[in-house]
Amino acid sequence: MSSWKPVIDLSLPYWDDYRELIDQLPAEEFPVAAALNALLPGDVFNQRGLPVRFVPASLTTGTSYEKHIFETGQVSTREGNWHDLFNALVWCRLPQMKTAMNTLHYEHLGQEKDGRRGRVRDSLTLLDESGVIVLGSNRENLQTLVARDWTRAFFSQPDTWREQLRIIVCGHALLEKFLNPYKAITAHALLLCLDEGEPCLPRNVALTAVDERLSRDLLSGRLLDSSVSLSPLPLMGIPGWAAQQDQAFYDDDDVFRPGRKDQRLAKVKNFQLP
Repeated sequence: MSSWKPVIDLSLPYWDDYRELIDQLPAEEFPVAAALNALLPGDVFNQRGLPVRFVPASLTTGTSYEKHIFETGQVSTREGNWHDLFNALVWCRLPQMKTAMNTLHYEHLGQEKDGRRGRVRDSLTLLDESGVIVLGSNRENLQTLVARDWTRAFFSQPDTWREQLRIIVCGHALLEKFLNPYKAITAHALLLCLDEGEPCLPRNVALTAVDERLSRDLLSGRLLDSSVSLSPLPLMGIPGWAAQQDQAFYDDDDVFRPGRKDQRLAKVKNFQLP
């Protein structure tokens, strides 16, 4: 596959945390494992202390994906595959979080019943595939998202997203969807409330700090501690993420669905940067 970069419109805001990584990759051919390994920070180790490396999927045939990462540090990566490319980019951007998630998957591998992964692995998979992290120091703003008051959250207070909330895309399936974005793209959001005294860090510095803390809090079981730890978030409603975001745009109940009275709602979690 050649000329792969023009497929990605890097001017759009949902690529903010991955633009720099993508720019570093060769444009001539679709990235292979060796090129992706060059993007990894030098100190990425799994829970067993083994260095994390991307390897061609042809070398890991017949292995269990998460088990193989935990036991060898090798992340099976299919060649010419967008889904696996974006998974690798999330590993490069949030390596400690991904390592923690792999550890939890491994620890809960024996708990499946009737072919089901169980609550912990289900929650991990949702976060890994379609997750976003939403950080803010104003709990009321985050509670508006929990309540699914979409007009207030998006249309009435657009400046909130520029000044008081920070969103980090961690779901690699979401990144794949952004190749051909559509209105109904919905994430599973982990809503985290920072102390008001937390410093406003530059984006790359904040990502490193968030990654470190997420890793610790995931391993402690504090973040995915119930069957409703993640909240639905229609991403194209975020100001600036789609064109022509007028009132009619947000009146579409097929996308911006109101909450039901009998619905269990996720909780906003307290979060402190290290």
